[in-house]
Amino acid sequence: RVWAAKSSAKWHKESIMSRVAKQPITLPKGVELVVGAENISVKGPKGTLTVHHLPGVSVAVDNGVATISLAEGTDDMFGGTARALLANMVKGVSDGYERKLELVGVGYRASMAGKSLNLSLGFSHPVVFDAPEGISIETPTQTEVLIKGSDKQRVGQVAAKIRGFRPPEPYKGKGVRYAGEKITMKEAKKA
Repeated sequence: RVWAAKSSAKWHKESIMSRVAKQPITLPKGVELVVGAENISVKGPKGTLTVHHLPGVSVAVDNGVATISLAEGTDDMFGGTARALLANMVKGVSDGYERKLELVGVGYRASMAGKSLNLSLGFSHPVVFDAPEGISIETPTQTEVLIKGSDKQRVGQVAAKIRGFRPPEPYKGKGVRYAGEKITMKEAKKA
């Protein structure tokens, strides 16, 4: 029993950081990560993103590689989260994120008027959505909407909001859906 307690304590000490947190983040050319007193900011060709320090997590940058480390005596509650947030920010300011929506239904159309997205979704009125700051919306065709930005969370949030105007219905599949989304169809009631 003594041996089991010692080996589990040793195991706990070695595995205190999650696998995700242990992975270093390579900074591409032109991307700069600055660790401040309260915030961590990532600056690149597509803009600047900032995030608050998570408790017990410290970030070090050396030769274009950022590593996450934990303060002594803390559990790994935020190590993996901090690493994932920073990796998403680095990808966002260098490459950016995009989400594609498809409009399925007779007469369902999308068009841009300045920074406003006009949607015809079968209602008696058109749906007008203004693009928030840092997000660009394009309509390559009348039934496709492309949402682009450097912040992964905001791109996903805008896509979900636009999809929420007319989610796909389960009988004919009409509505706004993500590109490649599978809709489980229901069978109509037989009289």
